Amino acid sequence: MEQLIDNVHINFDEEALWTLNVALALVMFGIALEISINDFKRLLRTPKLVLTGVASQFLLLPIITFVLVWITEPLPSIALGMFMVAACPGGNVSNFFTHLSKGNAALSVTLTAIATLLAIFMTPFNLSFWGGLYAPTASILQQVSISPLEMVKLVALLLGIPLVLGMLVHHYRPKIAQKLAKGFKIGSLLFFVFLVFVALFKNRDIFMEYVFYVFWLVVIHNLVALLTGFSVAKLMRFSPENVRCLTIETGIQNSGLGLLLIFTFFDGLGGMALLTAFWGIWHLVSGLAMGLIWGGRPVEKEELV
Repeated sequence: MEQLIDNVHINFDEEALWTLNVALALVMFGIALEISINDFKRLLRTPKLVLTGVASQFLLLPIITFVLVWITEPLPSIALGMFMVAACPGGNVSNFFTHLSKGNAALSVTLTAIATLLAIFMTPFNLSFWGGLYAPTASILQQVSISPLEMVKLVALLLGIPLVLGMLVHHYRPKIAQKLAKGFKIGSLLFFVFLVFVALFKNRDIFMEYVFYVFWLVVIHNLVALLTGFSVAKLMRFSPENVRCLTIETGIQNSGLGLLLIFTFFDGLGGMALLTAFWGIWHLVSGLAMGLIWGGRPVEKEELV
């Protein structure tokens, strides 16, 4: 099975990869149009809340993912895909789902901005560290000879630069940013999702062949991620509004970034690509379901001040 799944050729050419690169950068730029320096200043006023959210994403989720991999013992490339997903920052749709679920939207935006900047270094580090700690995936990393520095450069290009540019527009041209923000963010996100689904459609035979092997791992992994955020927030005795936000921020991962890194540095390694692609589909389903369920219930508001 391992040889078969890793020999799978995902139909995703260089032109499509660059288009996906641009789409991801545009999504980040659209989100950044609503982010200001004041959002970062919130960290100084509510360190416990924001630091918990960051720790849940970049520390707890990778650790729990390692334990899950150790228990389930998936194929090495599948396991590395799980490590990749856990190493990525919160997904771009997390802000939308948080708003839909009546969670703390201001906190969600703040965590998106901070996690995006931290991801420039933390994503390569977590992938290399946890992937290297698990023997079966360590051998793949050695064969690929991945350069963390090159990965840092790519993540900075895809997330860091669009974030800074969007914030600059927000700061110097707030009226223009306000007009662009809603339509730009939704439009670019739909474009990005469309590209992912086109890629999936082109490879539908491959995905259908391996769906039953990969999908159950994705569902369990996503459930564990959501429960991690929920449990930590509850343990810290945060308000219901903030519990919803941290749950979604931890459970909705930037699988699009993961796919780009896989196609760029791992030559679209079959198991990694399939796991990450299925995650990209499923977290939209789980996030929307939580948003609709929670959105129909009243919640105690708590300002992020």
